[in-house]
Amino acid sequence: MNSISFKSRIAVYFSISTALLVFIVFVVIYFTVRSAVYEDLDHDLDTEIKMLTAEIRVTGKGISVLGEEWKEKEHNTLDINPIFVQLITPEGNIIIKSPNLKKASLLFDVNNAEDRLHHNTFLGGAAVRQLGISVRYKGKNVGYIVVATPMEDARQLLENLQNTLAIAYPALLIVLFSVARLLAGKSIKPVQDITEASARIHKENLSSRIPLPLNKDELYTLSQTINDLLQRIENAVEREKQFTSDASHELRTPLAVIKGTLEVLIRKERSLKEYEEKINFCLTELDRINTMVDQLLLLARFESQKQLVKNEPVSINALLYDIAARHSKAITDKNLKIIYRLQKDLYITTDEHLLSIILENLVGNAVKYSVTNAAIELVAARKEDRLEILIEDSGIGIPENDLKKVFNPFFRSGAATRNNIAGTGIGLSIVKRVCELLDISINIESKAGKGTVVRLTV
Repeated sequence: MNSISFKSRIAVYFSISTALLVFIVFVVIYFTVRSAVYEDLDHDLDTEIKMLTAEIRVTGKGISVLGEEWKEKEHNTLDINPIFVQLITPEGNIIIKSPNLKKASLLFDVNNAEDRLHHNTFLGGAAVRQLGISVRYKGKNVGYIVVATPMEDARQLLENLQNTLAIAYPALLIVLFSVARLLAGKSIKPVQDITEASARIHKENLSSRIPLPLNKDELYTLSQTINDLLQRIENAVEREKQFTSDASHELRTPLAVIKGTLEVLIRKERSLKEYEEKINFCLTELDRINTMVDQLLLLARFESQKQLVKNEPVSINALLYDIAARHSKAITDKNLKIIYRLQKDLYITTDEHLLSIILENLVGNAVKYSVTNAAIELVAARKEDRLEILIEDSGIGIPENDLKKVFNPFFRSGAATRNNIAGTGIGLSIVKRVCELLDISINIESKAGKGTVVRLTV
């Protein structure tokens, strides 16, 4: 079955289901006709019995026929009306029978006789439909009336019907399969169009899309889904290209600075102090490169696969205190004031390491971009079934047109570059990705020169 085409499989499935239905219909037709034929024969036998009961004499001694009426009966001629009649004693002896029986007699078992019992039997090798009833006088059985009629015409009719249905059945199946295969071919034509359109799309023309069908059916949904997938692939490839380009540029810049510094340093002899200054400058640039590479590796790990999240109860208060303590030197150098507004005993079930990466970046940014003698507020409180964490500073802020780009890798706001604040532009990209992993909503509000508020909703 797997080796035949899809449209042939559809045609086969349709033909099998239709074949079962047609078979049931044919069986019903056959047995309906058969029942109608038997009912017609039985009706004739019942009518004959009623006529005979009016033409016989019943006494305590038995049954007898009226001479003149019997002679005038039409069943005395086989060619005119082939109804066979036979009167039998309770012991099974024949009283009289119709002349068309000639030397033959109807088979009737008086020991198993039942009134109004219609059944098939044989007369001289020919099939007949027979009926036998008992005749009673004052409650006593005094004999039996047995009538029969040939079944040759009925048998021939049923045989012809059976042969006709047997010949028509396979012929009908062949026609059904052919029609079903033709219709299936037309039905899957849009699928073939989608396949051909998809085959024309490769890495050089990811912007191409599959034409949407006019009818908004399942194929329309399939085409739209494939187009959405292509759009996501194209966006991912573009981000990858942009990321590679930006990473190359960001790594090339400090390397060029180090190379230029060393080239200048070896052109002539320098004092020991000059050598120390230049070497320390190169070491600073190397530290910057090392930090950038670590962040790139971290971002690539989060981008390539879903980080294994280890959920456990985490104290938000303790985590914020620890992170602020790690930035104590920078806080002291800039004379910053940390204001804690933390609801008591705040716990959340999440990955402590990944959450600390988010808060470490955000608190670090608040410290880095705050002006001297400013304040930073760390707020945490539970609202209904959600936990909200706010990190608010009164630093240099972010221009409005830069807010939508802050999560892009290597993007740095113009305010940061104008103030000569060092950074790689990768931190918020990592924060965004980790927030997605932990199902944390992040929102940034900022005004240039007034500060920034970062809101995390868990």
